[in-house]
Amino acid sequence: MSGSIRYSDRVHNVLFLSVKNTARTLMAESILNKGSTGSLKAYSAGTDPAGQVDPLTLTTLRNHGCPVDGLSSKNVNFFNDNDAIEIDMIFTFCDRSHGQAIALWPGHSYTALWSIPDPMIDMSSIGLKEAAFTAAYYAVKDRVGALLAL
Repeated sequence: MSGSIRYSDRVHNVLFLSVKNTARTLMAESILNKGSTGSLKAYSAGTDPAGQVDPLTLTTLRNHGCPVDGLSSKNVNFFNDNDAIEIDMIFTFCDRSHGQAIALWPGHSYTALWSIPDPMIDMSSIGLKEAAFTAAYYAVKDRVGALLAL
């Protein structure tokens, strides 16, 4: 088929979905977009978004040389609009968001659960919080790296 776009030649849109969209999903969005050669484009959203990015998410990403411009906590409904971006792959970060993704996109071609501990868990000291964010960053980076290697 001359002039047609093969599935492998087009940009595939990846949605990282959680409940609050304040940390892990935003890390995944930034890391994937930084590492992509153009075949993948990442987005993130929440099923009940906090409306703001956790400052430690931004600090962690900056400390690892990842872009933070344009990152925001947004509602998954943005991707359900009729003229919204077509999502090819959905990666969720908790059981609750995974179930909602399946309900929002029944029969979706690729949906996977990445169980990565939430660094937003209330901790007593800033040192423990920073360590949790760093651990989450590396866990997300490993998963995104595997996706980019496909």
